[in-house]
Amino acid sequence: MTRFSQVAVAVSVLALAAAGCGKSSSESVGQSKDGKYAGKGIGLAYDIGGKGDQSFNDAAFAGYDKARKEFKIGGNDVSPQDGESNADKTQRLATLAKAGYNPVIGVGFAYAPAVKEVAAKYPKVTFGIIDDETIQAKNVADMVFHEEQASYLAGVAAAKASKKHHIGFIGGVDIPLIHKFEAGYVQGAQSVDPKIKIEKQYLTETPQEGGFASPDKGEAATNGQIESGADVVYHAAGLSGQGVIKAAATHKVWAIGVDSDQYQQAPLAKYKNYILGSALKNVGGAVYDLAKSVVDGKPLSGEVRGDLKSGGVGFADTNPKYQSMKDVVDAVAKAKQDIIDGKITVNTK
Repeated sequence: MTRFSQVAVAVSVLALAAAGCGKSSSESVGQSKDGKYAGKGIGLAYDIGGKGDQSFNDAAFAGYDKARKEFKIGGNDVSPQDGESNADKTQRLATLAKAGYNPVIGVGFAYAPAVKEVAAKYPKVTFGIIDDETIQAKNVADMVFHEEQASYLAGVAAAKASKKHHIGFIGGVDIPLIHKFEAGYVQGAQSVDPKIKIEKQYLTETPQEGGFASPDKGEAATNGQIESGADVVYHAAGLSGQGVIKAAATHKVWAIGVDSDQYQQAPLAKYKNYILGSALKNVGGAVYDLAKSVVDGKPLSGEVRGDLKSGGVGFADTNPKYQSMKDVVDAVAKAKQDIIDGKITVNTK
């Protein structure tokens, strides 16, 4: 098992400890052992789908939970409401900052306007945002990733595992961030089989339409791709990906998960034999690192980018069936090293 996979497994185990979907939870005020940290703990505001998505948000929770336990600090993690506005997000972050939480982290690019506004009002609080690099304030860490690199590995795995030379991609929402996942996946697959057929579909045009939070949409789209001939389907669709995995398992074809190691997620256990692997994005590590920097009195700021070389992204290889497919494992390992060595530059569009 790779080092990244070992870390991802540990993070996944933490995530499983709180797989419920409650709207919010809070813990008591805490301080670090050296007494220098005086905040109430970590304020974490989830993206669409909230805690319990077994993917993006749960990866953030894993880092939050690990940091609270290790540094003995408190925390408050809050899920969004359906159909909420930017004003609602702004109020959520302001409430956390005013209450004394530090850092305050918005999980997802949708928090960018809110983080920019609230960070300016609370200059002594460190803010973090996942998947956005546009704020660039002294007290904001813009935590972003090379998702296309992990997706390239997913494409290599899919093309090597496919028996029909026909694979699929399901994107949650038709936006530039998810285009990076598609671009890397397609390039990786075509590096193995230039003539491979690739089905592509986005569930919605906007996040408000439920592309990241509708397992039924993911299931329906995947059923269509499988009926068209795809025998491996990769999703970048958040909570909707649960429907993708369900459909793949129902048809006894491979699914590839995203963000968290979805093979390890308890609510997906009945489908796990059909989860080939997952393109990982170490959101939990980013949350943990930001919390640690604040507790240590050296808060991170500016762009913080994770890639294959740093372990910020990767490919989960925890399914024993995957491990038994030596040609797939070797191809993915070689592609990973070639990207790290600069022999392969992965497309983002």
